[in-house]
Parts: sequence; C-alpha cells; structure tokens
Amino acid sequence: MNTNTAVLDRTGDTSREIREDAGTERASFEALGGLMAQMTGDEKHGPAATSTLDALWVLYTRVLRVDPHAPEDPLRDRFLLSKGHGPMAYYAVLAARGFIPESWLGDFGSFDSPLGHHPDRLLVPGAEIGSGSLGHGLGLAVGTALGLRARGLNTQRVVTLLGDAELDEGSNHEAIAYAGAVGLASLTAVVVDNQSATHGWSGGIATRFEREGWSTVTVDGRDHDALEAAFTAPHPGRPHAVVAVVEPKYS
Repeated sequence: MNTNTAVLDRTGDTSREIREDAGTERASFEALGGLMAQMTGDEKHGPAATSTLDALWVLYTRVLRVDPHAPEDPLRDRFLLSKGHGPMAYYAVLAARGFIPESWLGDFGSFDSPLGHHPDRLLVPGAEIGSGSLGHGLGLAVGTALGLRARGLNTQRVVTLLGDAELDEGSNHEAIAYAGAVGLASLTAVVVDNQSATHGWSGGIATRFEREGWSTVTVDGRDHDALEAAFTAPHPGRPHAVVAVVEPKYS
C-alpha cells in the first residue's frame, strides 16, 4: 500500500504530501508525551488534551478497526472526536499510529499546517468530522450510525468522544434520547469527565444515559485495561456510554 498519499492544504493545493514515515507506528504510549510536546501555541487547552490521552490510545491500539493505510475504507470503524478543542492528544495518537507524519506536529496551528487548533476532516487523514464547536459530535455520531445501519453495515463501531462539559449543550440530550429509542447498538459515547461541566447531573453522568435506555460503564480514565473492558463490554440492542473519570481540570 502506498503511504505517500496527497492531501489538500489550506489553499486547496494538493502539493502537500504525507511522507513515507506516516506509514510507520511509533511504538509506545510513553512516546506520546514527546509527540505532544512538539505542538505549541494552544497551552490553554493542555488539560483538555491530556484528559483524553489514555482513552484515545486504548481506542486506537486495542479497539477500533481502522487502518492508517486505508483511512477511508468503507468497512472501517468510525471515530468522531466531538471534544475537538485542544486536539494535541488526538494528533499525537494519529502520528503514533501512522495516520499522519510526525513531521507535521511541529507546525501545529500555523497557517499552512493541516493540523489546526480544531481538527479538519478535509486535511487530517483519519478524522471523520471537523470539530471543536462543542455539542455536535454525538448528534453526528447518531446520524453516522443510522446511515451505516441503512446500508446494512451493522458490525462497524461508531465511537464519539465528548467532554463532560459538552453535555451542558441541549443537542446532546436529544441525541441521547433518540439513540436509546431506536436502539443504536453500534454507537458508543465516551465521556471524559474532568469535572469541567458548569451544571452537572443529579446522580452522575451515567444516569443521564441510563434513563434513555443506554448501557453504561463508569471507569478510571487512566486505567488502560479498565478502559478496554468498558469499550468492549457487550450491550446488545442498545447504545453504550463509557464515562472515563480523570483528575479535575484544575487540580
């Protein structure tokens, strides 16, 4: 498979190409810190990024069926990053897994870089949506799961990662209610809880999903084995929510 695939830059020119090193994996979770350190200029969103790092790593190394050499394979699982602000962890994982070259990281946020402060699906191989405007990812994931089901693609996972504060947005509650009502079993919502929500929920985040018929698991968001077990827990006939609890945002 040729990994020297062209992608559009911000001017619409196809001259920017993914280098050959995009086809290789940088091996370990421990390497991610060095990859993230290459991206500067958005330090205010550092906690938003690091809160997602473990969940992203487990998804991309143990759960999702995605191929960096064929990021648009119609039989792939879909991962939608709803928590799109502070995407440094996401980019680091994509680089480690071979979707993008490490050489892109140092240009993060510059005018001609594909790696913006919010991911752009037209510029970043493997990105399913343009995100960062909070509250939209879960609704888009519901639509994606419905579209796959209509095409008879019932074994493809659709996973979206949200922050707990996103659940303050009302559109998420409509998506939660609808997905539960129609039994979207292919859908998993991962909610990273760093206690940054303004309002919160009586009884905890999981109860909001449970009331609409979702299967739920709440786990330590830094425990990789617990995350894998939660992501792969059976939930026949209904959507699944994993609440990944991490340290408070300003601890």
